[in-house]
Formats: sequence, structure tokens, C-alpha cells
Amino acid sequence: MYDPTVARLTYRALLGRRRALILGALPLLLIAISVVVRGLAGADDQTAADLLGGLALATMVPIIGVIAGTGAIGPEIDDGSVVYLLSKPVKRPTIIFTKLIVAIAVTMVFSALPTLIAGFILNGNGQQIAVAYTVAALVASIAYAALFLLLGTVSRHAVVFGLVYALVWEALFGSLVAGARTLSVQQWSLAVAHKVAGGDLVTSDVGLPTATVLLIVVTVLATWYAGQKLRSLTLAGEE
Repeated sequence: MYDPTVARLTYRALLGRRRALILGALPLLLIAISVVVRGLAGADDQTAADLLGGLALATMVPIIGVIAGTGAIGPEIDDGSVVYLLSKPVKRPTIIFTKLIVAIAVTMVFSALPTLIAGFILNGNGQQIAVAYTVAALVASIAYAALFLLLGTVSRHAVVFGLVYALVWEALFGSLVAGARTLSVQQWSLAVAHKVAGGDLVTSDVGLPTATVLLIVVTVLATWYAGQKLRSLTLAGEE
């Protein structure tokens, strides 16, 4: 199910100079802000939770997920180079699965690791806040990568739609409309973080059992449907 050649090409596309600069900008900003906040406010648990929840999990992780998920396949479809890949004797589900693994890995590295570093800078992992939000970032990376990889296979405007979902649906509607939080990757990952941290500093509007089921279902369905769309794209090209 995993093809090293496809993985190498995908890593090269995602970590090119321009895209790597974009991927690295938000993590560096998070760490820089954390250093400033620690210097001004000291080690405060509530401040750490607010910053990691508001900037890291609610903003940085989904944006990086958009860049990695859509970038894993979208540009190849847009410029037509995907035809070359599809002409190789590699099964379509293998292509999607390999690109998903690469997108997840890139999202995790550029989001979870900076979250952990920022958490330790802010309060030294007091009350397990740094670890809790890092686990949330890891979990969210999987679902975001699958969702945005699917978007990359079905739309030429995947980045726009991905940003709308991440910044408008989750960040705006998720904070204003209670029902929208149930359909939020951010809230699902927060349910996992709440289990890790305990206490009241990390909370979620979705229970852990529900969050776990939704994370698995969304990831599996998005990956499966992306494979189906890629298969139909192949048939269209051959016709």
C-alpha cells in the first residue's frame, strides 16, 4: 500500500523551497510569540492553554494541513503531470495512501513539534498542557491531511475551500454556533487533549467516544473517496 517512489516525489513537491518557507513560517511565529509571552507573563498555565489552543491548534495546524494535504496531489492534477504518475503500474489506492502518509508526516512535523516546543517554552508542560496540545495536533494532522487531500483531488480551488473550512467554519462558526463544533476536527482533537491533560484548562464540546469515531470515519471515508476520484480521473484520461 506504500510506494517509496511516489512518496519521494511527493516529499520533493511539498518540501520545495517556496512551499517549505510557507510551511515553516507559522511554526516560527508560534515559537517567537511564545518566547515573548513567556518573557512578559511568566509561566502561566491559562496563558499557555489559550495560546496553544487559539494559535497552534485553531490556526496553525489546519493551515499547515491545507498546504500539505492539497499540495500532495492538487498541483499534479492542475498541471497534468498526474497523468505520468497514473501511467505507472501503481494501484490508485496505493498512490492515495502513500500521498496521505506523506501529507500526515509533513503536517505532524510542522505543527505538532512546534506546538510541543511552544508549550515547554510557555509553562514547562505544567498540567500536561504542552503534551496534551501536541497530542491534539498529531490527531488533527491525520484528519486534516485526509480531508484536504480529498479536496485536492476534487477541486482546482482546494486551497481556497480548505482555508474557508479551517478559518471560517472552525474558527468563526465554531466559536459562535454550538452545533458547528460537533463537526469540527479541532473539537475532536481537543477531546483527546482533554483526556491527556485532565482538569478544566483543556476542554471540548464533543465527548471522547464520539470524537474518536468521527475522526476515524472522516479519515477513512475521505481517503476512500479520494481513491475513487483518482480512479475516475484515470479512466477519463485514458478515454
